[in-house]
Amino acid sequence: MILKTPALRSDQLRNAAKGQQCAVQILGVCNFNPETVVLAHLPSVTHGMAYKSDDIWAVDCCSSCHEVLDGRVPFIWLAGEKEQYILAALHTTLMRRIRDGILIIQ
Repeated sequence: MILKTPALRSDQLRNAAKGQQCAVQILGVCNFNPETVVLAHLPSVTHGMAYKSDDIWAVDCCSSCHEVLDGRVPFIWLAGEKEQYILAALHTTLMRRIRDGILIIQ
């Protein structure tokens, strides 16, 4: 059994998403509008329904891609496609945070 612990919350991580380009960019969905980008939390083993994942387990995401990722707007995914988008967006988002000095690798 995996115990749920308090989620890592960081205003700095959440605020860093503002004004960024969408890291998800789902073809045919993305609105490419940095004004709509927020930090979209990804599903995880310790958090999920009605309880957001850690702020580090999240991606810069426009409002349109966010609606699809969260399942509020129907979308037909190919096998493994959603996971590919999520992992690529997570990499992009983490590299932005390192570039901007928000995450520091020692």
